[in-house]
Amino acid sequence: MTKLITILIIVVALFIGWRLFVYWDEVKNEEENSRKQAAASVITEGSLQGVPYQLQQSLDMAKQQGVQALGAWLKTYGPNIQDPRKAWIQLDYCLMISRENPAEAKRLFAEVKARTPHNSPVWPRVKQLEKTYE
Repeated sequence: MTKLITILIIVVALFIGWRLFVYWDEVKNEEENSRKQAAASVITEGSLQGVPYQLQQSLDMAKQQGVQALGAWLKTYGPNIQDPRKAWIQLDYCLMISRENPAEAKRLFAEVKARTPHNSPVWPRVKQLEKTYE
């Protein structure tokens, strides 16, 4: 009888160990999936649509040349750019001009915020900058 009880205890211990391993594996996979989703959901300027491919090179050059060049680029090509990329570029411009012309930065930020819907990929960045410009 004691041998039967010993075997039963060993079988129960193995079963519990196996269930703990399965649970640990599920938790590990969930954490890995959530990390992958978080990494995939990071929005970068390059992942947004709205700039025609013909204008991308001139945009890059304007950003490298500084605030004045980007402002001139936005005035020239702004009507040809669509949201959400236009909002992203304008937010970059806000950050650049905020020291030199804070009133213009606030005005531009308010314009971007007014036209950006809550489901836009740019909205988290708008919320992040909201306290700075309001």
